[in-house]
Amino acid sequence: MSTNPTRVFVARLLGLDVFDPLGDRLGRLRDVVVLSRGTRGAPHVVGIVVEVPGKKRVFVPMTRITSIDQTQVICTGLVNLRRFEQRGAETLVVAEMFDRRVTLRDGSGDATIEDIAMDQHRSGDWFVSKLFVRRGHSLAPLSRLRRNETMIIDWADAHQGAKTEPQAATQFVANHEDLKPADFAEALQEMSDKRRFEVASELQDERLADVLQELPEDDQVEILSALDVQRAADVLEEMDPDDAADLLGELPSAQAEELLQLMEPEGAEDVRRLLEYDEDTAGGLMTPVPVILPPEATVAEALAHVRREELSPALASSIFIARPPLETPTGRFLGVVHIQQLLRFPPFEPLGNLVDKNLEPLSDQAHISEVARTLATYNLNSLPVVNQAGRLVGAVTVDDVLDHLLPDDWRANDGEAPIRRLGGRIG
Repeated sequence: MSTNPTRVFVARLLGLDVFDPLGDRLGRLRDVVVLSRGTRGAPHVVGIVVEVPGKKRVFVPMTRITSIDQTQVICTGLVNLRRFEQRGAETLVVAEMFDRRVTLRDGSGDATIEDIAMDQHRSGDWFVSKLFVRRGHSLAPLSRLRRNETMIIDWADAHQGAKTEPQAATQFVANHEDLKPADFAEALQEMSDKRRFEVASELQDERLADVLQELPEDDQVEILSALDVQRAADVLEEMDPDDAADLLGELPSAQAEELLQLMEPEGAEDVRRLLEYDEDTAGGLMTPVPVILPPEATVAEALAHVRREELSPALASSIFIARPPLETPTGRFLGVVHIQQLLRFPPFEPLGNLVDKNLEPLSDQAHISEVARTLATYNLNSLPVVNQAGRLVGAVTVDDVLDHLLPDDWRANDGEAPIRRLGGRIG
């Protein structure tokens, strides 16, 4: 790396591709790790956090970085692919320093950090040098600086508050708005409890619901319990009913009932029905809101329904045909139309002519071993679930089964934990 002083702003590095010297892509830069030096000077930049394939975040030391600019980062040598874990006095710039309030040493007031610059010294080491801040209120009556004015100051020109002080999360959320919920959840897991709650509070209800569904159950419970009770109910309403039921099942019964009372009646009713099932049954795994249409509906109508952005690929793979009412529990269940069939017939073709009558629905009391066996036997993404009266009550998807089979902490480990054994043989 060049020995000439180099300055880069962290916010401009976020999302950049990280390559090895041969041009092979290692992953994407997600954060920068600095080490506090206390009163001895500005923090030392010790490395970067890179999201590698598989959505795992790993640490790359700055000593392995050979080039860094506004378009890419190049590293050399072997990279330890062990999941990144924060240690000691290490601080994540994006997760923990952006949005932190500082006090300007000239006595002119407070400011909020929106970006941080780091410089490479002649020794080759990198240090935090500048802060890009947005002014808060001014304490100096004659100050020429105005509220919301931005400026770049030296690191030494601001007093850093304690990490325990309240901190906004506006910048962090804005810088990560492009992340998929699972990736955002991964970032949350690397944070302290305090910072995790602050970021969660900043998210819109729908976004928080999507992220919660990707977190381990313990983290879901902690975050939901830290929210105002009405907001917690609002977030539950935005979650898929099966995920909301799983989360409520982890809460004390009195707390779960209070949240259900605050939810909209229709959504609460779906969740209550799911809570009645044992977790190892099709009813305990299913979602009560698959795509359901009458036999008179056309191919064009079905395609319009499965195009909905909020629909998962697994649920979009099948349309369930039933007599009214079309809300679960439906009228008499007639069968399934697979998405491939929709693509082979004209738009005006009635769905009743395309029903796969050979696919038997599962009982809502069927054990998960039977669910997994049926999905594997017929290479399906989803299966219909009916009650004793033959009414459709929901659908089980392959991702529901995988979530159940994987260990509870599968999102947080590196794959060493064994897959959970089923209560019966598959195959």
